[in-house]
Amino acid sequence: MQHLADKQPYTAASLSELTEIELAVFDQFIVRFSKLQDVMGAKLLPAVIELTHEEGELTTFIDKLNRLEKIGALDSVEQWLKLREMRNQFAHEYPDDPEIQSALLNKAFGMASQLLQCLDHVVRFAVKYQ
Repeated sequence: MQHLADKQPYTAASLSELTEIELAVFDQFIVRFSKLQDVMGAKLLPAVIELTHEEGELTTFIDKLNRLEKIGALDSVEQWLKLREMRNQFAHEYPDDPEIQSALLNKAFGMASQLLQCLDHVVRFAVKYQ
C-alpha cells in the first residue's frame, strides 16, 4: 500500500501508465487482501469461536459472525461482510475493465486499513483467552 499510495486516487488513465513493477505491486496487494480476508474467515474466526468455548448451535457462518460480534471479537458483522464482498469483487471483476479496476482499487485501499484493524481487534480479543 505504501508503494502506490502517492498515486491515489486511481483512474483508468493512471492505471494504464503504471510500470510493470507497479502493476506487480497492485497484483500483490489484491492477492494479499484476498488471502488475508479468506484466512481470517476460514481459520481465525472459527478458531476464536473454539477458543472462547461458545455454546449453542452455530451451524452457519453468519451465526458464527453474529456470535463473534456479540462477544466483542468482531466490531461489526456488516463490516466483515463488506470486506468479503470486496474480496469477491476482486475475484470476479478486477481483470476486465480499467474503469472498474480503478474504482475497485480506490475502494479497496480504504477497506484494507479496515481489514487490518479487524485483524488487530480479533487478535487482541483472542489474546485474553490464552
